[in-house]
Amino acid sequence: MTTTGEEHVTVRGGPWWWARRRSAVLDVGLGVLSAVECAVEGVPFARDAGVPVAAGVVFGLLAGSVLVVRRRWPVAVVLVTIAITPAQMGFLMGVVGLYTLAASELPRRITAWLAGMSLVGTLIVTFVRVRQSMVRGDLDLGNWFLPFAAITTSLGLTAPPVLLGLYVGARRRLMESLRERADSLERELQLLAERAEERAEWARSEERTRIAREMHDVVAHRVSLMVVHAAALQAVARKDPEKAVKNAALVGDMGRQALTELREMLGVLRSGGDTAVRREPVVPLAAVRVAAAAAASRAVDEEGPCLSDLDELVGQSAAAGMVVDLSVEGEARSYAPEVEQTAYRVVQEALTNVHKHAAGAKTYVRLAHRASEIAMQVENEPPPEESASARLPSGGNGLVGMKERVSALGGVFVSGPTEAGGFRVSAVIPAS
Repeated sequence: MTTTGEEHVTVRGGPWWWARRRSAVLDVGLGVLSAVECAVEGVPFARDAGVPVAAGVVFGLLAGSVLVVRRRWPVAVVLVTIAITPAQMGFLMGVVGLYTLAASELPRRITAWLAGMSLVGTLIVTFVRVRQSMVRGDLDLGNWFLPFAAITTSLGLTAPPVLLGLYVGARRRLMESLRERADSLERELQLLAERAEERAEWARSEERTRIAREMHDVVAHRVSLMVVHAAALQAVARKDPEKAVKNAALVGDMGRQALTELREMLGVLRSGGDTAVRREPVVPLAAVRVAAAAAASRAVDEEGPCLSDLDELVGQSAAAGMVVDLSVEGEARSYAPEVEQTAYRVVQEALTNVHKHAAGAKTYVRLAHRASEIAMQVENEPPPEESASARLPSGGNGLVGMKERVSALGGVFVSGPTEAGGFRVSAVIPAS
């Protein structure tokens, strides 16, 4: 029984073994009709058998009422029908009983045996009755009529109910199977929907983390340089006006670049691009990720940061007063865009951290091109005691973002203080 069937039975249960009340009413009605039929047919049976008519009527009532239990004990109903066949009683009970037996879940061999017994019993009884009528002269037909009548009557009372019962039983089992499959499919769809929701939530979380990392990498470096230049501007404003003007120009340039990149990022988050807006009102997460990454990648020029831009990056830090030593080992070559952007971001974030936490410290940037990987290391010495801190706020996300970027490409990221009191950031990224 399927889940749907169990709920159906629970809601609309019938008395005793009936699943529904209308089934009970139908069986009781058929039992009453069968009892009346057998009672009427019991009158000639009693006369032929030489017993009281009342006994024949009572026997017919009891035998016909057995049809009430056809759903619970179909074998018993058919056996009773076969037993009273010689008395020419229970035609309705025989037809309904064979139908119920064929439509039930009993093994087919039991149905075949009982149907065969009913066929043979009806065939013999019909043959004997027709022969008696022909002997008495009630029927004046040829000898061909005797087997024809016996075979036709037995097949007519046996084959149709059995075939109809087999069809109804097969259809019922098919419907139950389809219902079970539908219930199973519904449960699977529900599980898939739950898993899809979990994956969507995970994707949203990943997108939020990715966008936050991109915005941090895009804005933090330039704002850090702006703060450093502003501090230098404040220090030299009265002593060296020419240098103050130069620092002010640098602050303005950095501010404009930071605003431009931030505006691009916010525009992506709001609209998702013109194409996305035209297609659907809600910006897909995939479009936000792709467009956000593209906008965040334009930190230096329109094509996105790459290893060839490290000289300019180091120059910006040097202009802010940092002593930076850049060394490159191995033969320079081109890498996949995501590899070059990740390497650039690692160096950029490491230099930003030096501005924040070790202003005035000498920094060494090393880049090594190897056969199957690219390695980078940014190490700073301890800051001089007389240097003033830039007092830049830190959310603690820079190192986490660098590690996430490198790990996403299958690389290794290590960071930590050095024995000399400085700080070192190292990363190795596969070349392909």
